[in-house]
Amino acid sequence: MQPARPPLHALLDLPQVPVPSAQSGPLAGLRLAVKDIFDVAGYPTGGGNPQWAKEAGIAAETTPAVQMILDAGARFVGKTQTDEFAFSLMGQNAHFPFPVNPAAPDRVTGGSSSGSASAVAGGLAEIATGSDTGGSIRAPASFCGLIGLRTTHGRISLEGTMPLAPSLDTFGWFARDIDVYEAVAKVLMGTSPAPGRGAPRLLRLEALDELVFGTAEAAEYSRMLATVTKAFGEVQAAGPLNHTLDDLYWCFRRIQAREAWAARGAWIETHPGDVDPAVEERFRFGLTIDDAMLAQAQGLRAGFRKELETLLGRDGVLVLPTVPGAAPLVAAPAGDLLAYRERALKLLSLSALSGFPQITVPLGKVDGAPFGLSLLGLAGSDLELIGLGRKLLEAAGRG
Repeated sequence: MQPARPPLHALLDLPQVPVPSAQSGPLAGLRLAVKDIFDVAGYPTGGGNPQWAKEAGIAAETTPAVQMILDAGARFVGKTQTDEFAFSLMGQNAHFPFPVNPAAPDRVTGGSSSGSASAVAGGLAEIATGSDTGGSIRAPASFCGLIGLRTTHGRISLEGTMPLAPSLDTFGWFARDIDVYEAVAKVLMGTSPAPGRGAPRLLRLEALDELVFGTAEAAEYSRMLATVTKAFGEVQAAGPLNHTLDDLYWCFRRIQAREAWAARGAWIETHPGDVDPAVEERFRFGLTIDDAMLAQAQGLRAGFRKELETLLGRDGVLVLPTVPGAAPLVAAPAGDLLAYRERALKLLSLSALSGFPQITVPLGKVDGAPFGLSLLGLAGSDLELIGLGRKLLEAAGRG
């Protein structure tokens, strides 16, 4: 007899309610798990907070983007754990047992789409939905050895979704298989990539490359870059950005915090003790961002978007490490997790601030744990990036 598998804590323990789906379609036969910020008819939408879940009531309708996946034939298997109010990057919600990272069980899954990444990596579902505000698709995908795309901002509707920071929030999903990933993309975004861009011109920025941790990470990132060269030709070094990564980091943090407090602050004020203190502190940072600071951040954001658009031109694709290295250890001290989060956000914030899409593919490993490489393209290039991701996986012998 095989020993029992330890629980992944990926799916929420909720009463099972039938969720209809089409009997045929491009996603028929595939299982779907849904992050608990998206409405599913017959279920509460808890957002990772037990008290919110109690007060939320039962959703009458399913989030349209989720419904599209169901209408394409995928079968719902459950709702997945999320970091509290989707405001974290590590996958450690104080109200629940932490989801397990099947690819590296001693390391975090990443968040806030923690349960979704765990469910796919652990074979509980072929598809799991998530969201990406500041990295909640890309970081868990890198940590758990999955494919993950932060979609062009606004391209997929977030109707029926709990917001965090609306000008940054995007819909996303996880898969292990590139064919499955692309099939979902075509269901959600159509089948035609943006026309007329031709072969990609691959670019890199030294400041981003330098954010990887340590010798082992740098060596593995160099090996991944060699795979990029094998697939597409030489990656060109681009000139430094006019905006510093520190400035972009704080720009992102201020916009996110101000919008997050607007979305959830009133509830937090009337529910003392119901939110993990570390998460509440993150929300309350939004109270320190006055109108002048917000306007300054929004101006910097607009300037950066224009600069990045100019850098990419008509056919440019930026190559960068998804995160600084393998996932942190579950047992890492809080200070180490915070330092990792801040360093990671300097990589993750470029796509978030610009609204441009970014895909991470599982090309590397450090100390036996996954380490993803990313491609960032112009707005609307989502399907093109998936196609480039496919070529990278093929070049690495994983197609």
